[in-house]
Amino acid sequence: MAENPAPYLFPLQSIGAPEIGYLSVAEPFSNIPFEIKRVFWSYYTPQMITRGRHAHHQLQQVLVAVTGKIVVTCETQDGTTDVFVLEDPNMGLYIPPMYWHVMQFSHNAVMLSLASIQYNEKDYIRDYDEFRK
Repeated sequence: MAENPAPYLFPLQSIGAPEIGYLSVAEPFSNIPFEIKRVFWSYYTPQMITRGRHAHHQLQQVLVAVTGKIVVTCETQDGTTDVFVLEDPNMGLYIPPMYWHVMQFSHNAVMLSLASIQYNEKDYIRDYDEFRK
């Protein structure tokens, strides 16, 4: 089985100008590396709450901070971590399968998630010790 790429930040196409506003575009296989099967967003998350705290067996996702700031920590099974700061609505964070991820939201953050598969509870790894095995 091929090893997954590491999580990475990438720009989303941005169309517009300061005087009229902007539109950002996410298109499967153009700037999103998979077919989008599910879209969801998180909002009104209290600043002291940490979200995520799980990994996925198969799911790939792209996270976008539509507004506010989201700090995302991604960890490999061997404990290597990378921290990404999302605070620009035209930047996406690609997270491949088998990366433990934790998100910390600013008080006004809205996170958009583009997912490669439909929701499947069996795809989640919610126990950190199980993930590290």
